[in-house]
Parts: sequence; structure tokens; C-alpha cells
Amino acid sequence: MWPESDQTLDLIRGIEGGDPAAVNRLMERHRDSVRRMIQMRLDQAVARRVDASDVVQDVLLEASQRMTEYIRNPTMPFHLWLRQLAKDRVIDMHRRHRGAQRRSVDREQVLSNLGNDERSAADLVSLLRDTELTPAAATVRREMQQRFLDALAQLDDNDREIILMRHFEHLGNGEVAQALGLSPPAAGMRYLRAIRRLRELLTDESDSSTSGDVF
Repeated sequence: MWPESDQTLDLIRGIEGGDPAAVNRLMERHRDSVRRMIQMRLDQAVARRVDASDVVQDVLLEASQRMTEYIRNPTMPFHLWLRQLAKDRVIDMHRRHRGAQRRSVDREQVLSNLGNDERSAADLVSLLRDTELTPAAATVRREMQQRFLDALAQLDDNDREIILMRHFEHLGNGEVAQALGLSPPAAGMRYLRAIRRLRELLTDESDSSTSGDVF
């Protein structure tokens, strides 16, 4: 999802060297990734009031204005720093438009946006599937993906976030650890716990859907 780091580093070196166009090229190179990251997390109720493209533009503008600060103290790779700015902006949007008491993600929030990312959803379904849950046909696979999205919406914020980072942003465990301020082993354990919880929700949902009414 995020651009290759080698080209990003070249652009950052250009900024350090005084290339006036390098900042714009760097931001444009990351625009689609920032938009996707924001769309994954922007509450539908907020999205009806706020254009995601405007949020993206605000994030890139802030990043442009703070590039000197980042270059002076690059505590993490640029794309992780940029996604943190985007995440902070989304949190601010939710607080302003829905109130601080609505920090948790509504059941409807991620379903439509993540549902459009069929490759990521399908990859995660394949990771989670077992004998009972293996899709046997295209229609069953689509149903399984929807069940996965429903279960994802039921996870707590920390579990859902690490799954989004690993499977929809395609960040590696080391990158997740840096972004969350964890050690790599701690990030790996958190991820495994989230996957385990997601599997439990899917299994419970499967049991409920097959039990039927008893008379």
C-alpha cells in the first residue's frame, strides 16, 4: 500500500539538498496511500459531513510544513510518520463531529470502505479459514468476506487497528511495532491475539447461522 522506501529516501535527500520540487513530489507520491488509510477509518457519519479528499489535503499540507522538523529528527520511516499525522487527523475529525465519547468504531464504520478492498479481505479470509469455514464457491466466498467484515467491526479498537495495519495497509510486524511504540515480539503477540479473537467471532457466527430454530 505504501510507496517503496528507496524512492522516498531519494526525495527526502533532495529536500535536504534544497530541491524546491522534492516536497511536492514526495507528498503526491503518498497521496493515494494516505487517502486509503483515511477512508478505512473515517466514520460514515463523519464522512457525510467531511470530504475525505479535504482531510488528505490537510494531512499533506501539515506534513509539508513539518518536513524540516521530520528531517531534523526522523524517529521513524517517513510513511509511518505520515500515517500517524493522518491517524491523528481522523481522531480529531471524530471528536469534533461526534464527540469524545464516541471514540470506538461503530459497526457500520469500516464495512463499506473495507468491503471494496476485495484482495485484502480475501487474503485474510484465506488466513483465517478452517475446514468449516472454507469457501466452496464464489458466492460463498463473498458471504465469507462479509462475515469477516461483520466480525472485524466487533473487535475492540486495538485488535481491529493491528489487523487493518497488517492486512489492509500491508505493514510488516517491525513497522507495526514502530508505529505503535511496541517491541517487535509484543507487536507480534498483539497481532496473534487479534487474529485469535477474530477467528472466535467468525466461528461463533458460523455456529449461529447453522443452528437454526428448534421446535
